[in-house]
Amino acid sequence: MTGGNGFSVSGYGPERASWTRVFARDSLARRLDWPILFAALALSFVGAALVYSATRNRTELNQGDPYYFLFRHLLNTGIGFALMIGTVWLGHRTLRTAVPVLYGLSLLLVLLVLTPLGATVNGAHAWIIIGGGFSLQPSEFVKITIILGMAMLLAARVDAGDKPHPDHRTVVQALGLAVVPILIVLLMPDLGSVMVMVIIVLGVLLASGASNRWIFGLIGAGALGAIAVWQLKILDDYQIARFAAFANPALDPAGVGYNTNQARIAIGSGGLFGTGLGKGSQTTGQFVPEQQTDFVFTVAGEELGFVGAGLILLLLGVVLWRACRIARETTELYGTIVAAGIIAWFAFQSFENVGMTLGIMPVAGLPLPFVSYGGSSMFAVWVAVGLLQSIRVQRPMSA
Repeated sequence: MTGGNGFSVSGYGPERASWTRVFARDSLARRLDWPILFAALALSFVGAALVYSATRNRTELNQGDPYYFLFRHLLNTGIGFALMIGTVWLGHRTLRTAVPVLYGLSLLLVLLVLTPLGATVNGAHAWIIIGGGFSLQPSEFVKITIILGMAMLLAARVDAGDKPHPDHRTVVQALGLAVVPILIVLLMPDLGSVMVMVIIVLGVLLASGASNRWIFGLIGAGALGAIAVWQLKILDDYQIARFAAFANPALDPAGVGYNTNQARIAIGSGGLFGTGLGKGSQTTGQFVPEQQTDFVFTVAGEELGFVGAGLILLLLGVVLWRACRIARETTELYGTIVAAGIIAWFAFQSFENVGMTLGIMPVAGLPLPFVSYGGSSMFAVWVAVGLLQSIRVQRPMSA
């Protein structure tokens, strides 16, 4: 039996022949990008340790079980890894044909958030409660469908050899595909996810070879849109307060500025090597809220120090470096665009998450890829790794 990548998943016969074929030059095992895989796994396991440290004493959250979040984080990682394998087996080209179905499903899910089925978590009405302690954040999967959908439209005629680059009509169609879910997510309002989606759209257009007029036009439109959102009071009060605290760090240190002030104290107290896992006073004292999710980097800064926090950034850098190499080496525009969208997603979300803990970016409620606790975000980033692996294994082997 074979998957969308054309690689057999059945037995090979004798044991020696089996191992020979597994590690043959054109085998799936040889074509996989192992650095990105190991870096993503390392980030997930480091995240598990940080999540455990942040939640083991939080009895109001862990239901009296200090390992509650640790086990769930590892379970999410395992499910995400399985989704990555499934994505590689299906292949990004097979998923290209399924874009209409995936896009329709993602729209349905985000629309359900706006119904009584939706739930508010930490001020964001962006969740669907499934039951049994599980919830779903559809906006995480919208990021993937925007990348796949725009790539499908922008690359169709170019990969077919009809045009050297996407024409204006194609760009308008691709933007229309992205705008619909972005507007729905904005209505939640989930501003953090909207910011990521806008960066994804810009990254996709840049990789597609679309005219620079579209890029500059979108940047201008984004600025006008931000002003309109502010003037029309689409944002909730807590979101406005976050931006006010970012603009003026001294504003209400016991109120809207509390999170970022405590985050900087935690990171600054870690020094070079940190206080040791589970020994951070800010973390054990529960001074920083949401440390298992949005502010997980503060646990690394305090308990693992500059060296440990730097290692996390290094591993994220490996993921981005390998993704850039995959985007550069693929011979099809569709694969290049998909990889570029993932790069834009991971790069901006990582910068925003780390930046808000350091006070150089506003608090936007975005998880740190692979590290933060959260099923939806973990599943989405591992599917993205599967897409990158699929693009790599399908590229022609050099002579």
